[in-house]
Amino acid sequence: MTNHPWYNDAIFYHIYPLGFCGAPEHNDFNGAPVERLSKIQSWLPHIQELGMNALYLGPVFESTRHGYDTANYYEVDRRLGDRSTLAALSKALHERGMKLILDGVFNHTGRDFWAFRDVQQFGSNSAYKDWFSGLRFDAKSPYGDPFTYEAWNGHYDLVRLNQANPELRDHLFNAIRMWVEEFDIDGLRLDAADCLDVEFMQALRRFSKSLKPDFWLMGEVIHGDYRKWANPETLHSVTNYECYKGLYSSLNDRNFYEIAWSLNRQFGPQGLYTLVPLYTFVDNHDVDRIASRLQDPGLLNLLYLLLFTMPGIPSIYYGSEWGITGVKNDHSDAALRPCLDLENVKLFPPQSGLVETITNLSRLRLIHPALRHGDYQQLHVAHQHLAFLRSATEESICVLLNAAEVPTLYELKLPFSGKARDILNPERTFLIEKNILRIDQVPARQGLVLICENV
Repeated sequence: MTNHPWYNDAIFYHIYPLGFCGAPEHNDFNGAPVERLSKIQSWLPHIQELGMNALYLGPVFESTRHGYDTANYYEVDRRLGDRSTLAALSKALHERGMKLILDGVFNHTGRDFWAFRDVQQFGSNSAYKDWFSGLRFDAKSPYGDPFTYEAWNGHYDLVRLNQANPELRDHLFNAIRMWVEEFDIDGLRLDAADCLDVEFMQALRRFSKSLKPDFWLMGEVIHGDYRKWANPETLHSVTNYECYKGLYSSLNDRNFYEIAWSLNRQFGPQGLYTLVPLYTFVDNHDVDRIASRLQDPGLLNLLYLLLFTMPGIPSIYYGSEWGITGVKNDHSDAALRPCLDLENVKLFPPQSGLVETITNLSRLRLIHPALRHGDYQQLHVAHQHLAFLRSATEESICVLLNAAEVPTLYELKLPFSGKARDILNPERTFLIEKNILRIDQVPARQGLVLICENV
């Protein structure tokens, strides 16, 4: 049996701490730390019962407002607690055998970042003026500074960093060293990785490996050839936004051809990313909740079945296991990042039964290596029907989806004969005769996961 790194077997739970913990919207930088982050500890039993074995926490370090406008990489945001609060959470998490991933925001800082304040105070005499990208003293910024600078995506509250500067790089890398030594983190999700310098990420890969040989780097990438970022020299993984879109729109448009095309392109026999375990998701802190995005919430079970059986490293965004809704607007992402009470949402879940579905699917994935590491072969696709095979050395698993309003017949050609057993209903078995698997009825708006026994 091949040994795989821990992250290839991971199922992530994703929390945006400032929203989840009910922190104030703005940091006054004067108040005493409030240990809101400890709330997550009370959720760990729920997260583990779901089958998740890794936690990805959004920004936790001192920032002005939303966490992606860092003010200090060496201190926990006082709205969440202090360094001992985060250390206690990490300890509790690791005692459960779970991994911890933090957000690494290295493309830009907020205007309250101490080195930027030094530039505001000392101008061209600041020792830190070269830490920032495009900093010039021949023009004013939109905020009225006697200089201008490069902003992230036109947002001048986010100051672009000059990642090539060696002193800045030392500052960031030493912060990561502290995060590993003090909080025992297991990896980083790199914000705006598609904007980071490739050489910076390669140096980060070498540095982080020296801290922990199995340290995981995953980058936020929206478009492009993911191999530019995810490769043996740069990052281990990136966000699979291509399949994120295809997952929900295939169901909304009654067009499984869209997601089938992406899965073939990415993971089929000639797929681009057969050696890259991409980070897969149906929602996160930046996009509408899937229960709002999916036009028919009754298909959520089928959507999650596809998420957990397709190639990749699946992630659940906090609260979506109950089907909570949330839509972003032009001025705020607050609806996507709510403060949740565990007992209340358990008592009054918007979608009953979804937690049980996700729990069953995550356990299937953890038990069956074909779902974690197996290759991908499309067997059938139609507008509302999709079937594929996941095969590893140890086993083969056939997945059949029926999004239609009526039951459907499947007759699939497989590379072997034998029998197939319904993993979710083990008493149901089917023969594979002369390499043909025939199932007279896949129920409407449901799917089957079959483990195949070759003869």
